[in-house]
Amino acid sequence: MDLFCSFVRVNLFSEKIPRKMMLQMYNLLHSMSRDQDCDFYHRLVQFIDSYDPPLKGLKEDLNFVSPRIGEVLEAVGPIIFLSTDTRKLRNEGFLSPYHPRYPDILTNSAHPMRAQDLANVTSYREWVLFGYLVCPDELLRVTSIDIALVVLKENLVLTLFRDEYILLHEDYQLYVLPRILESKKMAKSGRTKQKEADLEYSVAKQVEKMISEVHEQALLSCDAIHRERRILLKQEIGRMALFFTDQPSLLAPNIQMVFSALAFAQCEVIWYFQHVGIASSKSKTTRMVPVDIDPSDPTIGFLLDGMDHLCCLVRKYIAAIRGYALSYLSSCAVRIRSLLNTPGMVALDLDSSLKGLFQQIVQHLENIPKPQGENVSAITCDLTEFRKDWLSILMIVTSSRSSINIRHLEKATVSTGKEGLLSEGNAAYNWSRCVDELESQLSKHASPKKLYFYHQHLTAVFRNTMFGPEGRPQHCCAWLGIASSFLKKLYFYHQHLTAVFRNTMFGPEGRPQHCCAWLGVASSFPECASPIVPEEVTKIGRDAVLYVESLIESIMGGLEGLINILDSEGGFGALEIQLLPEQAAYYMNYASRVSNLSAKSPKGPSGFPFPGQESHPENNTSIKMLEAAVQRLTNLCSVLNDMEPICVLNHVFVLREYMRECILGNLRRRLLSALKTDNDLQRPSVLESLIRRHISIIHLAEQHISMDLTQGIREVLLSEAFSGPVSSLHLFEKPAEQHTGSATEAVCNWYIENIIKDISGAGILFAPIHKCFKSTRPVGGYFADSVTDLKELKAFVRIFGGYGVDRLDRMLKEHTAALLNCIDTSLRSNRDVLEAVAGSLHSGDRIERDASIKQILDIDTVIGFCVQAGLALAFDRLLAEASGAVLLEGAPLIHSLLTGIAKHIPEEIPERIEIRRLRGVANNFGVVYDHDSQWVRFILEEVGGANDGSWSFLPYLFATFMMSNIWNTTAFNVDTGGFNNNIHCLARCISAVIAGSEFVRLECEHQQRQSLSNGHAADNGDTEMQSRSSAEASIKSTMQLFVKFSAGIILDSWNETNRSHLVAQLIFLDQLCEISPYLPRSSLEPHVPYAILRSIYSQYYENSPSTPLALLSGSPRHSPAASLSHSSPGVRHPRGDSTPQYDSSYFKGSSSHSQEHETDSGSLRSTESRLRNVRRSGPLDYSSSRSKVKFVEGSTSGSTGPSPLPRFAVSRSGPISYK
Repeated sequence: MDLFCSFVRVNLFSEKIPRKMMLQMYNLLHSMSRDQDCDFYHRLVQFIDSYDPPLKGLKEDLNFVSPRIGEVLEAVGPIIFLSTDTRKLRNEGFLSPYHPRYPDILTNSAHPMRAQDLANVTSYREWVLFGYLVCPDELLRVTSIDIALVVLKENLVLTLFRDEYILLHEDYQLYVLPRILESKKMAKSGRTKQKEADLEYSVAKQVEKMISEVHEQALLSCDAIHRERRILLKQEIGRMALFFTDQPSLLAPNIQMVFSALAFAQCEVIWYFQHVGIASSKSKTTRMVPVDIDPSDPTIGFLLDGMDHLCCLVRKYIAAIRGYALSYLSSCAVRIRSLLNTPGMVALDLDSSLKGLFQQIVQHLENIPKPQGENVSAITCDLTEFRKDWLSILMIVTSSRSSINIRHLEKATVSTGKEGLLSEGNAAYNWSRCVDELESQLSKHASPKKLYFYHQHLTAVFRNTMFGPEGRPQHCCAWLGIASSFLKKLYFYHQHLTAVFRNTMFGPEGRPQHCCAWLGVASSFPECASPIVPEEVTKIGRDAVLYVESLIESIMGGLEGLINILDSEGGFGALEIQLLPEQAAYYMNYASRVSNLSAKSPKGPSGFPFPGQESHPENNTSIKMLEAAVQRLTNLCSVLNDMEPICVLNHVFVLREYMRECILGNLRRRLLSALKTDNDLQRPSVLESLIRRHISIIHLAEQHISMDLTQGIREVLLSEAFSGPVSSLHLFEKPAEQHTGSATEAVCNWYIENIIKDISGAGILFAPIHKCFKSTRPVGGYFADSVTDLKELKAFVRIFGGYGVDRLDRMLKEHTAALLNCIDTSLRSNRDVLEAVAGSLHSGDRIERDASIKQILDIDTVIGFCVQAGLALAFDRLLAEASGAVLLEGAPLIHSLLTGIAKHIPEEIPERIEIRRLRGVANNFGVVYDHDSQWVRFILEEVGGANDGSWSFLPYLFATFMMSNIWNTTAFNVDTGGFNNNIHCLARCISAVIAGSEFVRLECEHQQRQSLSNGHAADNGDTEMQSRSSAEASIKSTMQLFVKFSAGIILDSWNETNRSHLVAQLIFLDQLCEISPYLPRSSLEPHVPYAILRSIYSQYYENSPSTPLALLSGSPRHSPAASLSHSSPGVRHPRGDSTPQYDSSYFKGSSSHSQEHETDSGSLRSTESRLRNVRRSGPLDYSSSRSKVKFVEGSTSGSTGPSPLPRFAVSRSGPISYK
């Protein structure tokens, strides 16, 4: 029958080849090979003429075997009816190892013969469809109508070759129905006997009705029929896999039942993909009607997964199955020999040929080796000859020319009360295949290789089902496994396979464990390639690889989706919001304002429940969703982790590696996407919380994966903070063209462009008191203080680590170096003018000084550059403080070590490379007292600046800034401790540039002396210390020179008509003296009495709404006189045994008053504390620690310590009097 079907297939397939092409190709090939004509060409033409259409010729050719075909189809009818009766299959346990009526009793099968027949039911159905199509007369048998009806009702197409098919019902109506109508007409005309004519007419009429109506029935019901069958198989195969996993010893006796289940499942999976996308035309309307196939059916994944499990069990216990089969065949030999000796067989008087075949059968079975112990796997046994002899016997006894037929044998042996001879022989035939053809049987009944031709649908179905509500992670293995075996025939539907996978894998009934089955299909794809077409192996192999890659992409997309669902504001984000203490406090305050909670909704503002009501049943939905998502994520990770590698040709797919790359790649993408909001840069603290949330989800998945994802997380964060060559990580001196991670680069560029350069014009101001930058309008989505305060910078350091800090520090240095270069250019271009300015300043010639200053080019532009440099200095100081704070939190011992070392760094000029590196590290963590000057010094050393004689005019250039028009619009702000146009940053720049350039100048001079003395320099330590002391003295004298000349210019330019700039300039000089670690605070007093400054500050703070007036006169001990009774700052050491209180990030005043005096008023203490936190500038506050300076300065009052005598009583008080 298989040969019969193949013959029909070939002829029907020929119809799909264009006639002319067939003739021309034959003629062309023949002419090329022999260069002559041939008679076969005319026979080919005759063949086409006779077989056009092919069914016409087939009916004539097969007319002589039509009755035998009809008999065979009638014989397989009961098995076909059974296979379509889902209820009977379930109720009577045809596919269950349990006894149908006694569930407690295990059996090798309730119906062993029927079970093995069910394994071939797919072939039986094809016999019916092809048989009645080419032998339509056989439909006139009474029983044939029902057989054809049940098969036609559940099929719409008939496969010819691979994924080529014909529309079944259209061909039945075109070629079968006319023959039935002809028979009906002949019966009606009375050409046959009347009784037979009536019967034939009635049968023909029923067949006509059946063929006319079954098409409509098939369109409406075929999908429902097969869906019910798939559900049955899903349940039975699932139970079977669990049972045989638990009881593997019962697998061998039930192997035929396992084959039947595999064959059934294979048939249903292939049917599903064969009918996806089919459009059938209704005979009456001739319009195409698409078949309604649900692409989201999750049962496909369950079937693939169940088949995969059963195949694994069979392969695992293949030795036990072979041993059982060998034992069965040995016992079967005894039974067959006894049956041959029964009286009935003796009476049959068999001929010599048949008798000889029976004797050979017995000999074959008796010569089978006996399994000994555990050596079954070593036994080699070829039973091909046994099967050939048994088939020869069957062919003889089923032949019409034989005197002994099959019924004779059955009657002669069945009377013994046991199985008849034919039953024993057929059972031996089937069990013999379990000895030497077990793998081929498994391949036949379970190989999904034909799905290759539908692999696109496979991928689509996988995506639709895998991650749905019923998706199972373990199904991934099954879907992927398709690619390794591809149920063979499923290859032809691999496009549909992909579609079904996508629709079902992540659907409501999808199971992650089905992935393995879907993937495993592809392994058998290459088996579909024809060996005579070498190109097909490559093509099909490539398609199989693409199928696996597509499914893996879908699986990883689902995995990524699950992670992102958890890492969203509706996932763990919602949970975090409910757990935030601030949020709970807000809800509690809101609840306290609601008078009657019982009458109100339990939902608070923004839809969140009030504290204490989160656990109520009505509020559990979100938690249940989170639990479901977590469960699905962990299941998927476990299944993919345990899945064996998928092998397709020479490609190996290891799902663990794909999963690792997916998780880490998703982390990188989430990091980059979280960097920016809709408006602009994300706040570092928010970004840090988002990263921590995502990493916690990865750690959750890591518990189910046998891989170190934590190391991968470090690699991702490192690559986004540093992406240069690994060798550069071990070098202290970084290469000039060092590449940085994209995330760090984006954040650092944003800070440089929007905070330092202020390209958006947001009015960036540095607030020394608040230690952050402020803006008059939002920069992107936030005001500047929301992204530049110490908390945000600490978050930046924790995210990007030292590499991010290094990158931002380097960018700040590059920007500052460009600004210092502008100062250098200004010094060089104005050198002659600055010489004249210096001469006039020293000589006191005001007219010549003013004239020379007016000749200086672009002085306002240079001031702007200096202000930007001061902004960069302030930002880097904050960054260093944040780095130190993070280091103190994470590695307090290292921070303590670095702080201690910084106090004892040798003071050398020039410094050795090691000392310079160590000082640089300490400077980067803010544990040195002169951060700004050291930072500028490093910049000048890198770019080779300050090595020209024009830099000696630097204090004169800075002094000329006092003549700029910028002071007319400058105003002091009490709330920020700075000026409205960042002029206070100019003070920071002047102090740092003068100090840094002096260090560089002295180093250059030392090197020149070394070169002149040919290296014979004094080697005593006193010389080195003298150099450091001389450098500090030089810096101090230069700064004092600047203060002196600046004060002179300010006071000379003041008059009654032009006095708006005076106050700002005086405060500016006072702040300069405050922030400079090399300049005593009293340096300004010889030029501007402190009484004037105190009066200015008093007026500012009295008029400030943020500072109570009582603060300035709350107690005699806290009066201005008492504060000024402390001497002018005298000796101040930049380093000491204790950590210096000096902090150059803001202008800090003294807090000695509050430490020395206690007041009885709580409000006064609170306001005093507020003053210490808000206003840290001006002469009202002098710290006793300010006396720790190397340079001894004499006070104008002659006092060096606290004195009850008001200082202004003996000093030059100036024009302002005090009451």
